[in-house]
Amino acid sequence: MTEASHSRLSSKDLSLGYATTKILEHVDIAIPDGKITAMIGANGSGKSTLLKTLGRILQPIDGTVLLDGRAIAGLPSRDIARTLALLPQSPVSPDGLTVRQLCRFGRHPHKGMLTRTTRHDEEIVEQALAATGLSDLTERPLDRLSGGQRQRAWIAMALAQETPILLLDEPTTYLDIAHQLEVLNLLRDLNRTQGRTIVMVVHDLNHAAQYADHIVAVANGGIHAAGRPVDLLTPDLIRTVFDVDAMVIPHPADGTPLCLPLSIDF
Repeated sequence: MTEASHSRLSSKDLSLGYATTKILEHVDIAIPDGKITAMIGANGSGKSTLLKTLGRILQPIDGTVLLDGRAIAGLPSRDIARTLALLPQSPVSPDGLTVRQLCRFGRHPHKGMLTRTTRHDEEIVEQALAATGLSDLTERPLDRLSGGQRQRAWIAMALAQETPILLLDEPTTYLDIAHQLEVLNLLRDLNRTQGRTIVMVVHDLNHAAQYADHIVAVANGGIHAAGRPVDLLTPDLIRTVFDVDAMVIPHPADGTPLCLPLSIDF
């Protein structure tokens, strides 16, 4: 994994799952700094569990997650919250919460228990709302937003957290194609303009090919392969990871791998 040699977030001999049931074993992974990494794999393969373990939402059964070279299990929660943010799949919020109120939650790791919101906090919130295109919707309740707008609001909260690493579990789930692209384009823009390291679990291989710099393929109880989309996405890998036959051709627009599942025999 040469392209991931510089990594603030990594794991060493990680085994993970629930209780004593291991889903993935012997996971050595290094997330490339300043890049977009897409985790792919079949349903139930463990990619979301891996993401949550990297974010310390779940504890590993064995092994270690390292953040800046230190075991994440022993780090103060506030230090972690200032370094990485994790957005779960389909997050929920209290009824009536506005976009601005949600975004302000992202400032909590930077404030003391009794510290009030400062002008600097509000400036960061405004910047996060502007970056996600929500400046005109700040007082609107979340339940009155479209799916894409709501997802952008949660991303704005993560941006207000001012973390260099952003983890997202299936950020395009339940969105139509227009809103999927809206969210993915936003994440790519945040990566390119702000240099944020982004790790996202995705189902659509063509989204992974077009938007990710680095892909991690999860299969058969471990990391099957990791690398650049152009090197990784092959018919053999798709057959192994998803048990699907596919053609992979260069995309006519940008040359990225275009994965075409085959539903008939030739």
